[in-house]
Amino acid sequence: MKKITLLLFLISFSSLFAQKQVSGVVKDNNGAALIGVNVVEKGTSNGVTTDIDGAYKIKVKENATLIFSYVGFETIEKSTANTSTVDAVLADGQTLEEVQIVGSRNTKRTVINSAVPIDIIDVKSVTTQSGKIEINELLQYAAPSFNANKQSGSDGADHVDPASLRGMGPDQTLVLINGKRRHQSSLINLFGTRGRGNTGTDLNAIPATSIKRIEILRDGAAAQYGSDAIAGVINIVLNDNVNELTGTVTYGAYKTDAPGDFPVGTANTPDYFLDQNGNGNSIGKNRKFDGNSLKIGANYGVKLGKKGGYVNFTGEYLTKEKTLRPGFDFRKGFGEAEIVSTNFMANLSLPVTEKIDFYAFGGINLRDTDAYAFTRNGGARVVESIYPGGFTPRITSNIIDNSIAAGFRTKTTSGWKIDLSNTFGKNTFDYRIKGTINASLEAASPREFDAGGHSLSQNTTNLDFSKNYSSVLNGLNFAFGAEFRAERFEIFAGEEGSYATYDTAGNPITDPTTQFAPIDPISGDPRPGGSQGFPGYSPKNVVSEGRTSKSLYADAELDVSKEFMMSAALRYENYSDFGNTLNFKFSYKLKLNNYVSLRSSFSSGFRAPSLAQIYYNTSFTNFSSSGATEVLLSGNESPVTKAFGIGKLNEETSNNGSVGFTANYKNFTATIDGYLINVKDRIVLTGYFDASSLGLNVDAAQFFTNGVNTRTQGIDLVLGWKKTYGDSKIGATIIGNINDMKITKVKNGTLDEQTFFGERDKAFLLASAPSNKFSLNLNYGYKWFDSGLAFTRFSEVKLLDYQVYEDVADYGDSFQNQINAATDTYGAKIVTDLTFGFKLTKAFKLTVGANNLLNIYPDQQDDWVEAGGYWDAVQMGFSGAYYYTRLGFRF
Repeated sequence: MKKITLLLFLISFSSLFAQKQVSGVVKDNNGAALIGVNVVEKGTSNGVTTDIDGAYKIKVKENATLIFSYVGFETIEKSTANTSTVDAVLADGQTLEEVQIVGSRNTKRTVINSAVPIDIIDVKSVTTQSGKIEINELLQYAAPSFNANKQSGSDGADHVDPASLRGMGPDQTLVLINGKRRHQSSLINLFGTRGRGNTGTDLNAIPATSIKRIEILRDGAAAQYGSDAIAGVINIVLNDNVNELTGTVTYGAYKTDAPGDFPVGTANTPDYFLDQNGNGNSIGKNRKFDGNSLKIGANYGVKLGKKGGYVNFTGEYLTKEKTLRPGFDFRKGFGEAEIVSTNFMANLSLPVTEKIDFYAFGGINLRDTDAYAFTRNGGARVVESIYPGGFTPRITSNIIDNSIAAGFRTKTTSGWKIDLSNTFGKNTFDYRIKGTINASLEAASPREFDAGGHSLSQNTTNLDFSKNYSSVLNGLNFAFGAEFRAERFEIFAGEEGSYATYDTAGNPITDPTTQFAPIDPISGDPRPGGSQGFPGYSPKNVVSEGRTSKSLYADAELDVSKEFMMSAALRYENYSDFGNTLNFKFSYKLKLNNYVSLRSSFSSGFRAPSLAQIYYNTSFTNFSSSGATEVLLSGNESPVTKAFGIGKLNEETSNNGSVGFTANYKNFTATIDGYLINVKDRIVLTGYFDASSLGLNVDAAQFFTNGVNTRTQGIDLVLGWKKTYGDSKIGATIIGNINDMKITKVKNGTLDEQTFFGERDKAFLLASAPSNKFSLNLNYGYKWFDSGLAFTRFSEVKLLDYQVYEDVADYGDSFQNQINAATDTYGAKIVTDLTFGFKLTKAFKLTVGANNLLNIYPDQQDDWVEAGGYWDAVQMGFSGAYYYTRLGFRF
């Protein structure tokens, strides 16, 4: 009731600012709609930007004058006297309003005349016309080569979705916010995930309601932005509008009816559900829907002073229940995790003097998640007096993501633009395991443990200079700058019961020669220690390690003529832990005629090994079709790692080339770009080596290593068409990606290749880059009504079943014996999305729709898969149809 009262108060308060609403459409000389045009009420800081259709709405005073400005076009003014509709046509030319886009430090550069492929995604338009509630979901269907996977049974990866561009690793794409480097997640993807062995940036920690647009640079850019930009750059631009309250309330749920041939009354049918301890009940609920989600988001901005200052606030709340899908008996909790997330983001700009602006932005994301681990059906891991017949532990996490950036911008009288900034971010992952036991404590075991966690912090200081020389040929932009970055990775221990094994007297075992764990009376095996589902981090795992890096860069863009431009960039970096690197980039664009242009680029790149890849270490239980195995993941600097001949981690290096065409004719636009990416010394997670003789109470060990070289080539395609017929608007977009990755070398040295990086490991690496993805999006709008229909085709994916292990002693050093490994083939599928929007009033819009309308699932597998369900975590997902309704408001 308090939330409703507060919302009504904000609505009534904001309505005091507006006297008149004006709307219209902005186009160029060819009749093509212009996205992102600045529309400002003259003499004020009140302004908006045009959406993906070139449309805008703004509340202004009576007889106000509107200023229309856009990079690369002339600025015009139009009066609103005696009308509520003001359309505008902008001619080519320079503009007074300058906005920098990702991939270029030239504020005169636009997406249309860029020498590299850039996608601009208007988040407000996309989120109001689809049921995607998270950023990863949105980009999966809006960008050609962006891929993300929902996981299940993958420990921390159930809570943070791995995502990538052009089939590269999640950590080979750099993420910026307002042009400033975003910190990565402290999570490293391990068990059962695409992007195995990689870290990445948690895009879902950024509230979609706070985002004005997303710019995706699909090209290598390490020479411009530094480490991680091998595949490209994602720049998230935050909202800066004022005197406007916007938001949405979205509710949706998944259909539980999974098509397939599943045994009745087991963990495979809609009449099955799990209680809070993960125990099954085949009699209970008959749920037609699950994964119920509610998302509430609101955004509001206010003016600061009279010289264009503003502060914009966003609040967002998301709650999503678990989904439960058919799984084998050892995986009764197969499905997506439960999420409760609260987000806050702010964006501020304040003129300090006539020539100096202070800016700041940042936010906090608090996320609680809850996911099922693998089921314990019996044996020494189950204490029958606590969980008769077995149990399914739950891995819950508390994730805190903080960030803040601040800086000063100025422009000198000689034309130099100077930007000094500092950005800090920190991600903390804290695990609590519930519905579990420490079996070695038997009946005395608690059912819940604090398992510890990990954190990553990053502080980046930048000083940037740029100047445009209009007198040099058709324009020269020169930029240079410096960056200093400090990072720290930490693992903190859980409570003793989460990691310790206890003897028969209930004391932690410190001497295995004199102390012994209790024996299970049924199996005769010793009871294992630690919290089942996710063993806690012990004091032996604790690390707190940091490093620093320093860099210098310079880049230049020269418009040789109106038809030809070229650019070059050079960047030097020095890391305190592995040394120096120097990278370059060259690109050009040639305008063939008024409608078609040719563009190309070539660059070198690198990615520094993450601190998590260097220092992460833990012990865990790995499940296969033959049972459970105790595994040690050894840190890179550990004596165990060195004993196996694994070398020190070095940077990944890359060469990236692309060539493409752009076309723009009236209502039609097209971009086609081919690319080739060679990566050397790619960091991977090895298979399991026999470690039973090391005296570490583990069966196997695995490591991070510069293990493979890869070659990736492909084509990105974006075709768009829009047309207005009276009050009707029609649009069609085709986006596509064809991708082919090859592993050109496995760098196993003297170690057995199948153990080091076997066929199954290769299949998982290659599956992160599906061979193709195509989407057709159709849109129609008429006054108070709009609709959208989208078809997305995901290509075939092939994975290998988990290998069957025999007795370690039978195979000596070759612990990972590869027998009876079957190929799981997931055929190509088409997913259909449908949405209808109804404008109820000027302030409210109702949207209803369905994602995966026809309830399409991946092909059912009849044997073990990685996560224990009947499907692997492939790009199209495994939760089926999602139906939703959304109420949007704008005041």
